[in-house]
Amino acid sequence: MTAARRNLLARSRDYLKLWTAATISLFGTQISLVAIPFIAVLLMDVPPYQVALLGTVQFLPFLLFTLPAGAWVDRLPRRLILVTGDFGRAITLISIPIAYQMGVLTIWQLYLVGFVNGTLTVFFDVADQSFLPAILESDDLVEGNSKLQVSGSAAQIVGQPLGGAMIGLLSAPTAVLLDAISFIASGGLIFWIRAREPKRAPAVPTSSGPRPEIRSEVAEGLRYVLGHPYLRYIAASTGLSNLFTSIAFATFAIFTYRILGLTAFTVGVIGGVGSIGILVGALVAGRIAARVGVGRTILWAMILSGPATLLAAFAEPEDAIAILVASGFLTSFAGVTYNINQVSLRQAITPERIQGRMNATMRFLIWGTIPIGQIVGGILASTPLGARGALVVGGVLSCFAFVPIMISTVPALRTIPTATTEASTEGPLDADAQMASPGSSLD
Repeated sequence: MTAARRNLLARSRDYLKLWTAATISLFGTQISLVAIPFIAVLLMDVPPYQVALLGTVQFLPFLLFTLPAGAWVDRLPRRLILVTGDFGRAITLISIPIAYQMGVLTIWQLYLVGFVNGTLTVFFDVADQSFLPAILESDDLVEGNSKLQVSGSAAQIVGQPLGGAMIGLLSAPTAVLLDAISFIASGGLIFWIRAREPKRAPAVPTSSGPRPEIRSEVAEGLRYVLGHPYLRYIAASTGLSNLFTSIAFATFAIFTYRILGLTAFTVGVIGGVGSIGILVGALVAGRIAARVGVGRTILWAMILSGPATLLAAFAEPEDAIAILVASGFLTSFAGVTYNINQVSLRQAITPERIQGRMNATMRFLIWGTIPIGQIVGGILASTPLGARGALVVGGVLSCFAFVPIMISTVPALRTIPTATTEASTEGPLDADAQMASPGSSLD
């Protein structure tokens, strides 16, 4: 492979725009990740269950809208969905500093912003994962996803400490304004992407007309994922991991600010330094997969994530920084290594015409567990167990999330196969027969 071939950012201007847009918005999002919980916990002094509800309402749209979003993403121009999602989220975030300056900001507005932004994120994320294969060749997907993960790591390393600093220098609501500006910049860059999405294969006609109903298309996506020998097990493990880690971290802001007594800047620094694991994972995920196989890499990354989550529960005020940094590094390293390989696998093996519904179904299954976990975590933190007890329960359970992948054929994969033929999705797929020879978020 030549140097020019490896330099994806120089070789593809459209990918450069997409990567730059993602990098800018990711930096802004990390600022809000620190600022909004700070607003709820310290400026509004809300109880634990209301803090947990912030995460619940943000991820509830993944339960409500993800499946139909996949069908619409496969019908509509994906670039248009991405631009609309960015601009829409910018508008909702701008309302927070405005309401704060007027003295009318309430927890209910934060819930509304979280729900609307969550809905827009549903469409954005499904379109985003489905759009990348439209501007990159199959052989470039791992590199493309890796570069996006590097941006994510850089954003968390710098963005969270920056968010903490902005809270100290300005105010938490004003810091949210920076996130809104980042979405505007991101939407503008995506708007200027010139690549045209490939023409999609026409939908299979039905008795009711030339195009199936949304419900039929949603069912097709469900059948594809649940009938696939790799995707169904990846969805099970990822969904369980997200469920259990959401229980653990539903009231993490309560744990850090009230129990450990940390400042916003310290929390930001911990998040930033711990996120170096994303950078390391993004740089070595492909190399690990090349050495031990993509399937084993997916399995062992999931195995590592559970104990790494549990480690955070043992933090005390005197050693909080060291333990939380270690936990953050290990969880981010495991998460990005897992995501790069399993997302690239999903994108490569799925036919173009069903990419949107595949990603939507996966998001429904794996992110739909997050609001459930947030509610359970909030309930546990409101009992005598407290926020630390919720961390322990979620951390212990997350140590078993790897089981579905372990019992599947995924670990036998040496390399990523390709979608050479498209299986029929008119009935339950016999995907095990079609792919009997494997060939070798958590997103």
